Amino acid sequence: MTRIPFYNGLLPSSYTALVLLCCLITFGSYFGSYMRMPIVPIHAKFMGADSFQVGLINSSFLLMAGLLSLPFGMLSDLIGRKILILCGLLISAGTSFLFYFSNSPLEMAAIYLLFGIGLAAFAPTMMSFVTEVSPPSHLGRAYGWYTMALYGGMSMGPAFAGYLAQYFGLLQVFLFSGGLVFLLFWVVYFFLPRARLVAVRTHRNRITRDAARSVLRNRPLFSCWLVTLGGCFGLGMFVTFGPLHAHERGISIGQIGIIFATQAICNALSRIPFGYLSDKVRNRATLVIPGLLGYALSIVCFGLSANMMAFLFSSCLMGITMGIAFTAVGALISEVAAPGTRGLAMGGYNTCVYFGMMLSSVGMGAWIRTAGFERAFLLTAFINLTAAVVFWLTSGLFGVLKGVGETPSK
Repeated sequence: MTRIPFYNGLLPSSYTALVLLCCLITFGSYFGSYMRMPIVPIHAKFMGADSFQVGLINSSFLLMAGLLSLPFGMLSDLIGRKILILCGLLISAGTSFLFYFSNSPLEMAAIYLLFGIGLAAFAPTMMSFVTEVSPPSHLGRAYGWYTMALYGGMSMGPAFAGYLAQYFGLLQVFLFSGGLVFLLFWVVYFFLPRARLVAVRTHRNRITRDAARSVLRNRPLFSCWLVTLGGCFGLGMFVTFGPLHAHERGISIGQIGIIFATQAICNALSRIPFGYLSDKVRNRATLVIPGLLGYALSIVCFGLSANMMAFLFSSCLMGITMGIAFTAVGALISEVAAPGTRGLAMGGYNTCVYFGMMLSSVGMGAWIRTAGFERAFLLTAFINLTAAVVFWLTSGLFGVLKGVGETPSK
C-alpha cells in the first residue's frame, strides 16, 4: 500500500517550522495540564480524601490514558491527526474547569478519568504528527526537540502552579490551567495544518486490518514497546516513592523539589544532543543499550543514596541516561512502523509509558513495606536490566536501519 503525505500545500522543507509549532503546542499543553498535579492532591485533602483515596485519584488518569492510547492511536490513522489533537485539548481544558467546581473526592476521580481520555487523544497523535512532518534523516533531532518540550512543560507547570497557588489560591490554578489549554485549542485550530495520508486503492476497513496484521508481525516494534514499559516502571518508582525515600533519609521537602527538578532538567536538555547523535549513528538501537545500562545504574545509586549530593548525582544521571535511551527508542518506533500505522505504534508506546508507571506505583508499595526502599530500587533496576537484555537479544532485528548517509545494498 502506497501512502503519500500532504501538508496543506506546505513543502517538506518547512518541517522545521511545523516541528517548532508542535513543540510549542506540546509544551503549553503539558505545562497547563501538569499545573494541576501538585494541586489536585491538596484540594482532594481539603475535600476529605485520605491518602489511599488521593493515590486512587492520581492513578485514575494513568489507567485511562494507558487503556485508550492504543485505540486512539489507531483512530488517528483513520480519521486524521488534527481532529484528535483538538479533542484532546478540549477535554483537558474542560477537566480543569470541572476541578474548579468539584465538591468531593469521587467527583475528582471521575474528572481525572476524563482527563485520561483527553491525554490519550492528544499524546500519541501529536507524536505521530511530528514523525510525519519530519524527514527520515531528521527523526532523532525532531523527536529530541519534541520530548524536550514535553518534559519541559511537565516540570515547569507544577513549579509555576505552586507560585500561582501561593498568591492567588488553589482554585485559581484550575482556571488558569483550563484557560491556557483552551487557548491552545484555537492555536491548533487556526495554525496547525491538517496532515493527510492518502491511501491508494485501499478501503478504510482494509487499512485497519492491514495495520493490525503488520503490528502483530512487527517484532522490532514490540521490542521498543517492551523496553519502554520496563523503563517507565523505573520512572514510576522514582516519581511515586522517590520523595518518601529521600524524606526518610532526612532530605527536606524543598530539597526534594530540587532533586526532582534536577532529573527533569537533565532529562529535557539531554534530548536535543542525543537526538542529533541518533541521526548520525549507523543504527539507533546501539544507543539504547548503554542508555538503559546507565539508567539502571542511576536507579541503584538513587536507592543507595543517603545525602543530598548523592541524590542529586543519581537524579542527574537518571535524566541524562533517559535522554540517551528513550530519544532513540521514540525515533526507532517511527522507523520500524509503516506510515499508515504510526498512530497505532505511538499509541502503543504511550500505553507502555502509562502502564509502566502505574504498575510500579501499584505494585512496589507492598514490596517496600516488606523489604525497604533500597531493595525495592534494586529490584526496579533488575527489571530495567531485564528489559535491556531482551532488547539486546532482539537488536539484530534493527539491522535494516542504516542511519543517515548509508547506501542501501542492491
